Amino acid sequence: MSEQTKDAGAKPRSIWRKIFRRGPWENTATVLIALGVIMLMQPFYMVLYTYSFVVILTGTVGFMIVSHFPE
Repeated sequence: MSEQTKDAGAKPRSIWRKIFRRGPWENTATVLIALGVIMLMQPFYMVLYTYSFVVILTGTVGFMIVSHFPE
């Protein structure tokens, strides 16, 4: 099979489909949620405790949005 016939049926992948793949974004959202939980449980810095809920909420909303991205 020649190169021309292989590429003729292939659909060009857009750059947006490469950027918005589900895997890396799900991992980022999961790390953000875990970071928020760690911030919530640490006893040393009040600033981290204060922003922990916002970080957890951001990670959760991000995960819900990312779950609709293509694989």
